[in-house]
Amino acid sequence: MTIRALAYWLTVYKRTWRASIWSSFLGPLLYLGAMGFGLGSLVNAHGTAQLGGVTYLQFVGPAILAVQAMQTGIMESTYPVFGSVKWNKTYYAAQATPLTPAGIFRGHLLFNAARITMNSAVYLIVMWAFGAARSPWVILGLPAATLLGLAFAAPTAAWAMTLKSEASFNYLFRFGMIPLMLFSATFFPLSRLPGWLRLVAYATPLWHGVALCRGLSLGTLTAGSAVIHVGYLAILAGIGVWAGGVTYRRRLYV
Repeated sequence: MTIRALAYWLTVYKRTWRASIWSSFLGPLLYLGAMGFGLGSLVNAHGTAQLGGVTYLQFVGPAILAVQAMQTGIMESTYPVFGSVKWNKTYYAAQATPLTPAGIFRGHLLFNAARITMNSAVYLIVMWAFGAARSPWVILGLPAATLLGLAFAAPTAAWAMTLKSEASFNYLFRFGMIPLMLFSATFFPLSRLPGWLRLVAYATPLWHGVALCRGLSLGTLTAGSAVIHVGYLAILAGIGVWAGGVTYRRRLYV
């Protein structure tokens, strides 16, 4: 049943993929060029000791991989989920078939995972071509980015199913996604933040994703750190999957 729900979203995407090119591919790539080469030329000119001796492009490149995974996970789990209940009633149509609420949820989540993986794969290829990766371990950034995206997508979808108005998404974007992008060691080392704000950053899923992707790209990730980062993101994704099963069942069983 889950695969049948996934097949629906893949069929829809075959007809709508052109509209997602900008947000999915070109946006992160242009961001890499502007930050890695543009701002990076200024940062490199003043020394890179605080970056661990790597260029700013190599520092920021894997972080943008994590950011685009987060953005894809959130964006695919907000309006598409809410719209499937409120506007186009896709979920209710699916419920009229043998599909269960859990199958509907998991099928859509699998599609989101496919979107995150696809976007991350394209970005990784360009990142490697630009010289933003130092280690062949960067290839593991693909499953790392997918896990990070799911850690955001599953809880967001579970929450979106409880809403009566799409206006709440603005709070998520403005006070959740954007601050996370700015204060999770994406563009500067976490050591530059005040001590109390650093502790807050350590608790965010994006910081774990950035640290994981950056460590793989630079070849500095230790086994202990990898276990902590992967475990944190896996637990968060698991909680989201459980919560989604609950909220989908409550909303669709009418």
